[in-house]
Amino acid sequence: MSVRLAGEAFDPWGEIQSFQSGHPKLAGKFGATAVFVGTMRDFNEGAAVEAMVLEHYESMTRREIEKICAQAVSRWEILDVLVVHRHGPLAPNDPIVLVAVWSAHRDAAFAACRFVIDELKTRAPFWKQEQTGAGQRWVAPE
Repeated sequence: MSVRLAGEAFDPWGEIQSFQSGHPKLAGKFGATAVFVGTMRDFNEGAAVEAMVLEHYESMTRREIEKICAQAVSRWEILDVLVVHRHGPLAPNDPIVLVAVWSAHRDAAFAACRFVIDELKTRAPFWKQEQTGAGQRWVAPE
């Protein structure tokens, strides 16, 4: 299980490849990798969004995401989980979050991946401030 909070842009597909090659225990063991990549939209709540800043408190955010991943590991037969989540300034089309789950079978991989992203969206402490043509606004948590 690996959680990384990234202050800079990242390549989701490079992260997956790097993780797999850095974890030889996965080789030959997984038959499925379920992946979710969330990107920044250029619209929200009926307005164009020019930019966004994601704020967080490092230790609290990391701890909550690790709890979510541990719950997924305990609920499904999965081999490993990777979460990479951005913070700081973002522009439309920037990847914000990557969730990747490795399992011997697709059902467990899909279910665990969906669980991790759904729980992350509601439980992980991030604060979003969007820049629109009308100025800055804070976004209510989902």
